[in-house]
Amino acid sequence: MSIPRLTAILAAFLCVLSVAHAGDTAKVDILGFSPDGGIFAFEEYGVQDGSGFPYANRYYIDTATDTFLPGTPVRVRLDDEQATVADARAEAKNQGQDVVSDDVLKENAGFTAGWNAVTELSTDPHRMLVNPRPIFPPFDDPLEFRLEELAVEYPETCRDLGERIFGFRLLRVGTSAGEETTLVHEDESVPESRGCPLGYRLAGVQTYYPQEAQPAFAVLIAVRRYGFEGPDHRFIAVTGRQ
Repeated sequence: MSIPRLTAILAAFLCVLSVAHAGDTAKVDILGFSPDGGIFAFEEYGVQDGSGFPYANRYYIDTATDTFLPGTPVRVRLDDEQATVADARAEAKNQGQDVVSDDVLKENAGFTAGWNAVTELSTDPHRMLVNPRPIFPPFDDPLEFRLEELAVEYPETCRDLGERIFGFRLLRVGTSAGEETTLVHEDESVPESRGCPLGYRLAGVQTYYPQEAQPAFAVLIAVRRYGFEGPDHRFIAVTGRQ
């Protein structure tokens, strides 16, 4: 076998090997809001690194209190090598219809005012400034959010990893004259459901302006956490009313 051909085969093998031993990044689907903006919902899904099992998680959040609705989140993992991501998503969707139907959420999707994929390298991962809805010239004040990573208490299961584990603080920055910066969320500890977070970045801002109710927003945050074969990315949302 020629040297160039051998080199090409080795390079291809190393490429496949590197992909096979990487953490997984969940895909995200914004499901929408309830008609009055009181509920925000989104889904994350993918194939779990290590096990190779498909999963789908749905989050239904009370936007006024920034808490999960009773009986949620919906978390599905199909421990079957023959199962697909579509199978996991279908099961999660089926369970979620008893909370709020997808048809209702879709009718009130709101606006994706800003979105940064975890592969984006040119933007500030801890700051996002957006026009909250696509009206030009804009007559809304801009929405600005800033994220700060914090050293806080974290689950016992994270203590022997040899990695720094973080919580976060989310601020809404005043963008108009006399508007103060306000605290939207601050971790006192890291919940076990979040895994062992190595860092965070702002992923997106979703807004919704109901006809006769206070506008609502959801800030999507990508959580880079310790994974089996490499860092995984999962998503959480912090919600509020404007």
